[in-house]
Amino acid sequence: MSDAAYVELGVDVGAGLRLRNPVIAASGTFGYGLEFAGVTDLTALGAIVVKGLSLEPTRGHPAPRILETPAGMLNAIGLQNIGVRAFIETKLPALRRYGTPIVANCWGHEPAEFAEVAARLADAEGLAAVEINVSCPNKKEWGRIIATDPDLTREVVRAVRARCRLPLWVKLSPNVTDVVTFARIAEEEGADAVSLINTLVGLAVDLERRRPVLTNGTGGLSGPAVKPIALRMVRDVAAAVRIPVLGMGGIMSGDDALEFLLVGARAVQVGTASFVDPTATARIAGELADGLRTRGCRDVNAWIGTLVS
Repeated sequence: MSDAAYVELGVDVGAGLRLRNPVIAASGTFGYGLEFAGVTDLTALGAIVVKGLSLEPTRGHPAPRILETPAGMLNAIGLQNIGVRAFIETKLPALRRYGTPIVANCWGHEPAEFAEVAARLADAEGLAAVEINVSCPNKKEWGRIIATDPDLTREVVRAVRARCRLPLWVKLSPNVTDVVTFARIAEEEGADAVSLINTLVGLAVDLERRRPVLTNGTGGLSGPAVKPIALRMVRDVAAAVRIPVLGMGGIMSGDDALEFLLVGARAVQVGTASFVDPTATARIAGELADGLRTRGCRDVNAWIGTLVS
């Protein structure tokens, strides 16, 4: 590539972790990464966040648990996964071969369980970071979304931080009055970055049966429909905390990603787009570079956080 065409895409996302580009495959939408190896170039991604891991395998909710909506989708999959031990033994060794940073999303039913899962992941070879999911809207066992309770959020992050030596990301919920409050709690308790937004709680109904379409009742709304909300929340959080913000919510194109970076995100996570186009994450990384080039910007870091208010 000629010097005239080169664009610097490398970004630092906290705690010494540097990505080759700021486009990340989001948890819950990219499997364990290996499922996509035959259809897209995993080495073209900034990082891969695997689906949420728990201490023991979890079946998730029965079907129907996913539904297309106007400009998006509802899901209530329920954090189905193979468990942390099986991931470390059967998935992680193959993922390491690609050289792309692997981030393990994880969860538990109470603070000590969150901490135990994170500790086991921190001891595994080849992980770049841990992302804790305190914002899933589809776990009735929690009693509420953890990231809507300031005290419980603080307790979970504190417990995990005490046992996790890897960079720690906290995935926040948009189902709150002021997401900045929760971002500050995560920062105060030692998080190295926050990721937002997760899905908005939504409902779809079956008129003939007079019942919810999803067996869980409600589900998490994602996709282009939530992008304006996500942009506003990312902007607000980026202005309020010193740690990196990883933005997500309706990113379908390189220009969408550039909007999140413009409002202050250090990197972005691509989720729902992968259901529509399995190559979306790698494609968006290429489009992002093209978008910067056409706007006369040769370093993505010179673009980040430059929104004119």
